[in-house]
Amino acid sequence: MTLTLLDWAIIVGYFALSSGIGLYFTRRGGSSLSEYFVSGRSVPWWLAGVSMVATTFAADTPLVVTGLVATRGVAGNWVWWSFVMSGMLTVFFFARLWHRAKVLTDVELAEVRYSGRPAAILRGFRALYLALPINLIILGWVNAAMIKILSISLGVSPYVAVGICFVITLAYSVAAGLWAVLWTDFIQFGLAMTAVIVLAVYSVDAVGGMDALKTKAAAYFGSEQAALSVLPVRVENGAILDYAWMPILALSVFFFVQWWAAWYPGAEPGGGGYVAQRIFSARSERDGVLATLFFQVAHYALRPWPWIITALATVILYPELGAAEKENGYVRAFVDLLPSGWRGLMVVGFAAAYMSTIATQLNWGASYLVNDFYKRFVRKDGSDKHYVNVSRVATIVLFLGSILVTWQIQTIGRAWTFLLAIGAGTGLVLILRWYWWRINAWSEISAMIASFVVSITAMQMVPRAFAGTANADAWVMLVTVAVSTVVWLAVTFLTTPEPDAVLDSFYRRVRPGGPGWRTVSARLGFGRESIPGGAFAWTNWLAGIVAVYGTLFGIGKLIFGEISSGVVLLAIAVAAFAWIARSFRGEREPGTPVAVEDRRT
Repeated sequence: MTLTLLDWAIIVGYFALSSGIGLYFTRRGGSSLSEYFVSGRSVPWWLAGVSMVATTFAADTPLVVTGLVATRGVAGNWVWWSFVMSGMLTVFFFARLWHRAKVLTDVELAEVRYSGRPAAILRGFRALYLALPINLIILGWVNAAMIKILSISLGVSPYVAVGICFVITLAYSVAAGLWAVLWTDFIQFGLAMTAVIVLAVYSVDAVGGMDALKTKAAAYFGSEQAALSVLPVRVENGAILDYAWMPILALSVFFFVQWWAAWYPGAEPGGGGYVAQRIFSARSERDGVLATLFFQVAHYALRPWPWIITALATVILYPELGAAEKENGYVRAFVDLLPSGWRGLMVVGFAAAYMSTIATQLNWGASYLVNDFYKRFVRKDGSDKHYVNVSRVATIVLFLGSILVTWQIQTIGRAWTFLLAIGAGTGLVLILRWYWWRINAWSEISAMIASFVVSITAMQMVPRAFAGTANADAWVMLVTVAVSTVVWLAVTFLTTPEPDAVLDSFYRRVRPGGPGWRTVSARLGFGRESIPGGAFAWTNWLAGIVAVYGTLFGIGKLIFGEISSGVVLLAIAVAAFAWIARSFRGEREPGTPVAVEDRRT
């Protein structure tokens, strides 16, 4: 691909802007550990929410979606669309609690909720586990994807190009911490979305318009339903049938088990990770909830369609690509179809998507290494300036580690599967630790160990003929969740509960409410408190799911020319959003404890 002077001007201008933002926020971001990792807890909801979405918009994301759509049709996206239920749990059940916890990282909660050596071990282990193997694999994976993109698209060495992106990202992440990450995310998301929308328009035009796209895609997949339906099942002669890539068993696990049972970066049951970090940074509890709600809507409903449209066009434009090369069609489309100026913007869009993810991973990983390991176990009496300097060093260390992982990425893909196995049955514990006083540190530790051991064993026992299939993965999930749940429940009741002083302190700090804390809340004088949001939390959760899927499917219908059904779906989504807004207006702040003498009268 040949870039003109205009293209290069756009690219250079983008890098200069990103660097300038880092320099602007250096003094503020470096003033304290709180400013460096949670922006002084003063971020408005819209900035925190956009940053969440930008982080999940990595350079490899359009390629992954292209591969799914090119091999399975639009419905192939249910592999990740199914996590809406988990995301909405975070919005209405956990965002408030995370903000009230006033921790710097999600793993710090271990020593707020639990006590003693088990809590310290849990905190230290999860900090190192998330900061190093998990975080470095994500960084390496994103690096490898960007190298692949640039290898196809540019005439320069992809390693040099990625190196420039990485060094600039490292510079502003090291200098200014989360403040620079947030504001560059805001700009990068706008640039990336503009680029993918423009490419979708040019892709549709290249195949002859939307009607031609639908007709040719239907011919490629065998039917319009197989190509364009958002449902992962098909209807034939009045009967509901599944697809080979999504059997009913696997679909049932996606809808009813996986979203609450499995830990996955960015979609953790009970919240966590960089989503929790943005909640911590929000200036109020309400801002934290709204930021997370915006993230769920934008992530699942607004962002996917430009990728999907381009992906459908690539199966028509590049039919010669084999199954393993389908993802490359996205990059070839932008190389072949975009004119001068738009090419430069597309390169900037990929760079922006890449840099937003890298910046978050570096800052997020460093927060674990410094706050939850170095400050907790190595040096407890350092000054803010000392910890900020150590944070900058930790960011550089993660940068160097990611380079090593990137070079080994061909062999580390399977390791990713094994590492994720440690969280395959821990979701319920991560949820219930907020709402049931009896959960203790040994509950989490035993769930992690059991999930890892059982899932690895179950994967080895899957018959070779079925290994890697959707049903095999579903059975592994079901067995892991069932056995792990039995193990951690047994351990919970066989071990000593957390001391009353720890439970009382946690309750006063977070005020989770609900029947699981009735004894503690009564002891503290709060009476029988409901969970934050009360009954509205459940109705809002359902309304949130309806709103996201209604928006997602409604937009799809409009794009494909089904105006009436699209309008109906969007109207349903609007009604769901209206319900959520109404319940927000009726919320009250948590009350104060009732004095003992008052409760007797």
